[in-house]
Amino acid sequence: MEYMFVIAGEEYPAPAPGEPGFQEYLQPWLDYAKRLMDGGHWISGASLAPSATATTVRKAFGAEPAVVDGPFMETKEQLGGYYVVRAADLDEALELAAAIPIPAGTVEVRPLGYRPDAER
Repeated sequence: MEYMFVIAGEEYPAPAPGEPGFQEYLQPWLDYAKRLMDGGHWISGASLAPSATATTVRKAFGAEPAVVDGPFMETKEQLGGYYVVRAADLDEALELAAAIPIPAGTVEVRPLGYRPDAER
């Protein structure tokens, strides 16, 4: 079965590539990705740029889509990244999600419903 892990939390400053501390910041994430890959769980994953860089397409019934700046979520937590993984069952998916190296935040674990690329 395939699951998406949606990672959300309060944004915090992280060192940029080349800055002091970047490798130390990144290493747990690289280790986690390697664990997923080595275990045959990896499908895809990525971090997202800060929410201040977001542009939103808002759609309402009967109206043309509107493009607006900003994430406009009513929460302090922001979407920070995701993984799409293979797991034998929900228990294994929850075990993998619990190992994500976020210092604080939430990980929503949700089964995938349909992937058009998986039909090939």
